[in-house]
Amino acid sequence: MSVVMGPTHAMSGAAVGLAVAQLLPEQWGGVSTVQETFLYAGLAAGAALLPDLDSPQATVSRSFGPISQFLSRTVENTAQGFVNFTRAKKDPKCRNGHRTLTHTVWFALATGVAATALIGTYGKPAVIGLLFVLLGLALRGLLPEWSKKADWLVLTAVSAALAYGAWYFIPSDSFGLVLGSAVAVGCLTHIVGDMATKQGVPILAPLIYFRGKRWGKFQLPKFLSITAGGAGDKLLLTAFSALVVAQISLLASGDIAALLTELTGR
Repeated sequence: MSVVMGPTHAMSGAAVGLAVAQLLPEQWGGVSTVQETFLYAGLAAGAALLPDLDSPQATVSRSFGPISQFLSRTVENTAQGFVNFTRAKKDPKCRNGHRTLTHTVWFALATGVAATALIGTYGKPAVIGLLFVLLGLALRGLLPEWSKKADWLVLTAVSAALAYGAWYFIPSDSFGLVLGSAVAVGCLTHIVGDMATKQGVPILAPLIYFRGKRWGKFQLPKFLSITAGGAGDKLLLTAFSALVVAQISLLASGDIAALLTELTGR
């Protein structure tokens, strides 16, 4: 199957998250400190795996043991049923929910709104819960070799520690906006990445007809298509990794310069 691998999705989420965090106005979900910028990137990296919750074999579905496996099968079956309920005459019958409902722009926007609403309703417990899930996914995606060797219970414990640490060391009155926009950015990055594969994604389904279909797939030109584990996938992973390193270096140098300015009084 022509899919982008989990590490590539996570790294692209981190790269885009670092950039968006600095470009968004603070009142729209942007951040005001370097620490919050890194947190935003981590959340976007984790959220960049969420659309693949419709596949039991995906990284996100294996991240939290039987709980995420059960959730993944539920999402896959729900997506399959939804596609068959809304499909047009030209749409073939859906026999697998992967790359359907969760690979639309509406899903990305809905997850961002849902995250913000949860925090607005439940406050601290919702923040810590979302941090736990998203940072745990980021660990899986950004550290694939370590996460493969580690037991899912170990990963769960590390995720919990990171979530509480993020809440404790980076308190923010705008956590709802920050989390919500990071989730939407990560999901959108994943969906755009999957458009670069031969299978494509129904990014505007089911509201927009495409070639007489509600679930028509959008994709980049065939000569730009990539496959999982292939040269294109590895090239993308390398490019996004370089972007992350470059942005971190710039952020670190700016932080050091600010510190030196403060110390010297200049």
